[in-house]
Amino acid sequence: MHIPSRECGHDTDRITAELESEPGTLRAASAGIRHHARALAPSDADPPRPGDRLHLDVLHAHLTALLQLLDRLADNTRPPHPAAGRHLATAHTRLWQATSEVHAAFHLLPGTTQADAETSACHPERLPEGPPVLTICQRHLAAGHVVRRKTTPTDLRPHTTACVR
Repeated sequence: MHIPSRECGHDTDRITAELESEPGTLRAASAGIRHHARALAPSDADPPRPGDRLHLDVLHAHLTALLQLLDRLADNTRPPHPAAGRHLATAHTRLWQATSEVHAAFHLLPGTTQADAETSACHPERLPEGPPVLTICQRHLAAGHVVRRKTTPTDLRPHTTACVR
């Protein structure tokens, strides 16, 4: 399930209420992700396919939806269980770092060729939310605004596990 961000003018409260009332929806979203992971896995007959912008855009949408879910879980868990809330907040920060890397990878992949775009039945310029390349950037900026309001720049830097002398 794609959960759009509130900053983009979508009804996240309604979607969140659906998630809270039916945890099976999260299970279905997880099953969908597992299905795509299996579909992208190389087989004996087919060589591995490199990632494309469409998959990264959808993955980015899932990650930003998970960011919203983790944010709410951390906010709701922190008062009664501060240690658990801190762990969820840390997971939120790490997920933001992964989301940023997926966004960067999206922009490093080549776009569709003009011939493919003309023969395709999809016309992204006609979409109400704009072309997909703008949609991922708008989603990323909206998510980044929320993340930066709750974390410090030091928290957002990637952590290394190597010893520094």
